[in-house]
Amino acid sequence: MAESGRAVHSVAPMAVQDIVKVASNFDYSSAVPMRYWLRSADTILKEAHIYEREGNDQETYLLLFRHAVLVLEKLGVHPEARRPEYKSLLNNARLEVQRNLAKLEALKPRIDARVRRYNEAVARRNAQRERWERERQQRGDRSVDERLPRDMGDMSLRSRSGSLDENGVYGPKTALEAQSAQNRELAVRIAHSEIRRRDHARRKVRQAGVSEEEEQQRRVAGDWAGWESALARGDGDQVNGDGDISRQILEARRRGDQTLFDAANRSRQGEPSRSSAPARPSSYAHYPSVPHRSLPPSSEREAPAKGILQPPGSFAPSSPPRSLPPKVPLSPPSPLPRVKIPSPPPIPAKLAESDETSPVSRSASATPDSHELSSRNYTFKPNAFLENGTPLRTIFLPPELRSSFLRIAEPNTRRNLETCGILCGTLISNALFISKLLIPEQISTSDTCETVNEEAIFDYCDKEDLMVLGWIHTHPTQTCFMSSRDLHTHAGYQVMMPESIAIVCAPSKLPSWGIFRLTDPPGMGAVQNCRQSGIFHPHAEPNIYTDALKPGHVFEGPGLKFEMVDLRSNS
Repeated sequence: MAESGRAVHSVAPMAVQDIVKVASNFDYSSAVPMRYWLRSADTILKEAHIYEREGNDQETYLLLFRHAVLVLEKLGVHPEARRPEYKSLLNNARLEVQRNLAKLEALKPRIDARVRRYNEAVARRNAQRERWERERQQRGDRSVDERLPRDMGDMSLRSRSGSLDENGVYGPKTALEAQSAQNRELAVRIAHSEIRRRDHARRKVRQAGVSEEEEQQRRVAGDWAGWESALARGDGDQVNGDGDISRQILEARRRGDQTLFDAANRSRQGEPSRSSAPARPSSYAHYPSVPHRSLPPSSEREAPAKGILQPPGSFAPSSPPRSLPPKVPLSPPSPLPRVKIPSPPPIPAKLAESDETSPVSRSASATPDSHELSSRNYTFKPNAFLENGTPLRTIFLPPELRSSFLRIAEPNTRRNLETCGILCGTLISNALFISKLLIPEQISTSDTCETVNEEAIFDYCDKEDLMVLGWIHTHPTQTCFMSSRDLHTHAGYQVMMPESIAIVCAPSKLPSWGIFRLTDPPGMGAVQNCRQSGIFHPHAEPNIYTDALKPGHVFEGPGLKFEMVDLRSNS
């Protein structure tokens, strides 16, 4: 889902009305199939839960409000909204909005208090500035002029990346630049620490006998982050008691946001929501399928475990994997030989890698003690932007992932057959970390790779609390480029998350691999509006995709662990 901006990119804390404006400003097209939007809604909620767990009220509010706008105002009038297979999923999404309205109300006073404290700090600093200026004029001493900008800049930095502690006082987060090799090493340590913490908390939840249904209910009701922590500590009283959080949420629900509640009630009663989004020509009818499911009941998600491959130093699997996603076959059924493909389109020049207008964040070059490695203490700054100016969060990629994938794809490569995999991971400290490579059930030819059993991969991701961050596939005999088929496939991933990447491996050519994304604009719009069918067809736009690695928002994280899960029945 293309966004116009993120709250985390602001210098000063944002007021609620400003967050609402940003949250409501995203690209929506009714030509995109309902299954993509429903999956996008699930991804938004996962991101919101992680930001909430890290104490980022502003980003949590933005994502929850965006989810409400998408579900209540957009999807209710989607052309496929009345199709039987989507009715129940859309109703479930509306129920989640109803629960999250209470959380939005609970977040409002905290956000308002943060803005108020910031404004008070600015007022105090301005008064101090005026006093210093008077003293300077009286003494004729200009040394104070050097001190003032430094102090004012320090306040600006804290407001840019700071969070509120338990007493409502600003506590600065360390803002990290991924370009630094030392910061990339630190990022890996933060990720490993946080992933271990989440795995431990998940085990404690299951040992406590908490069902997946109850966990999901508490997550969407906003009563999960503290509850999960209490379970991890073994604090049964807090888990079983009627805590303050629950009472606050119920009270907030009684107060309610009337505008959103009215929209939710209209949606629940089957009345269409008001929407002015223009429709685009349908271009997805024959695309290879990507995400399309909301979270089903756990009874429908039971599946036998299959083989798990673990590279050296990888994570041990925390639960059995599932099956994986299909791409809908395209016509014509007989693929054209890839050797007839013209030279790949030129890669367009990237935009600036950093925001030159932003203040420089305080350095994190010093290696912190182990007790400081909490995701709540750090935030990763955007290093790249979409062509429309939207900041892209950094993706950290395990350096060994590509070679591990090529090893498992090698039997197919020898027979001139493509192989594909799904890149999964999680959000930590405003960065995305790839931690699992899923190999789906698939049907391969020399030019295509069709995944089968699409629903199973998303069931697996829901169970493991993972997000789909992109995909990887081979070109056994062709060069490293994005074919027209690849572009249409990747559009489905990038609609779901702007940072999604496509890794192409061409082991017989040089360069032998690349990491790509669609430009936006013009790439995303061109592919969404494309009505051509067939495996290979030209696009008029020359800059339809670009490199995401050099330069871009993707960085390799040295030592970043990952798990490879092979879901193929013959593995």
